[in-house]
Amino acid sequence: MSEEQQFYVPPGGPPRVNAPSPEIYAVMGEKNIFAMLADFYAQLETSSIRGMFPRDMLRASRKSAAFFVGLLGGPPLYHQKYGSPMMRARHMPFPIDEVARQVWLDCFEAVLADAPEKYSFPPEHLPQFRQFLVAFSGWMVNKA
Repeated sequence: MSEEQQFYVPPGGPPRVNAPSPEIYAVMGEKNIFAMLADFYAQLETSSIRGMFPRDMLRASRKSAAFFVGLLGGPPLYHQKYGSPMMRARHMPFPIDEVARQVWLDCFEAVLADAPEKYSFPPEHLPQFRQFLVAFSGWMVNKA
């Protein structure tokens, strides 16, 4: 197997972290989750990893928001529109290393900084949500 054909697997394998609390969706609602992800994608649009994303960032943010709605306790919008998320497989075409992962996390962190005020994100759930993002993004890394 050539180097290009080998799949990098992050140390520790799939994340071992609890999903975020469904109470997040109960407080935020769908509209605020979509707004938060639109702002997150606006951060990504000016980042060094912009090239990993489609030209239409608003459309991309909506697709991602559909995933987060279900993840945060709302209806399974992503499953209904796109099927099973299979996030690691969907991210394989993009060379994601630790640097790219950190840029992604930094962009999310910029949005989370005022998430309680701006999107009604319940502040008591921010630490666990951040833990989830760290674990989730670590599993998306596919290049050493």
